[in-house]
Amino acid sequence: MDLLQYILHIDTYLIAFVSNYGALTYLALFLIIFCETGLVITPFLPGDSLLFAAGSIAANSNDALNIQLLLLLLLAASILGNKLNYLIGRAIGPRIFTARSSWLFNKDHLEEAHRFYEKHGGKTIILARFIPIIRTFAPFVAGVGYMSLRQFSFYNVLSAVLWVGSLLGAGYFFGSLPIIRDNFTIVVYGIVVLSLLPPAFAFIYKRVTA
Repeated sequence: MDLLQYILHIDTYLIAFVSNYGALTYLALFLIIFCETGLVITPFLPGDSLLFAAGSIAANSNDALNIQLLLLLLLAASILGNKLNYLIGRAIGPRIFTARSSWLFNKDHLEEAHRFYEKHGGKTIILARFIPIIRTFAPFVAGVGYMSLRQFSFYNVLSAVLWVGSLLGAGYFFGSLPIIRDNFTIVVYGIVVLSLLPPAFAFIYKRVTA
């Protein structure tokens, strides 16, 4: 519940962090995006809502956050995070999939990402960027054997540009609108709901056709 409250009011928490720590906010945002995309044990970290909130604060604050610097840093965090996740998948992924159980990795999430690859192929890296949980596990599964490093690198950079650019840009260009600024919690609800629709539809379709 505390995590949900944090996500829904992420703009308030982020503004407070900026006020208290200034430039350290860039490091905190970098680490959150890097860990959410780079470590399969942290899929719960906010991604979509954080990017939108950061863009909104950059638009509304007096140089507290610079949108160009944010874009460069969060692109780097997203690309490097996915790359680390891919390399971890190449190193230990096969043993995780063949193990009967694992206290560290959620095998259900791994299997879901596995099925996502089987359905969408190389486009998975791009599509997964916009789906919580799948976003964290997709590069790990890619490293297990689905993609060469060269192919993965192409999709990794492209998907990072689309994901970070669209959400950070949306926050920057629309977050300053009074209707968005005054109803930010509702907007975050909308972002969360929209990001969960694809896996929800997939789950319903699987149950109906089973």
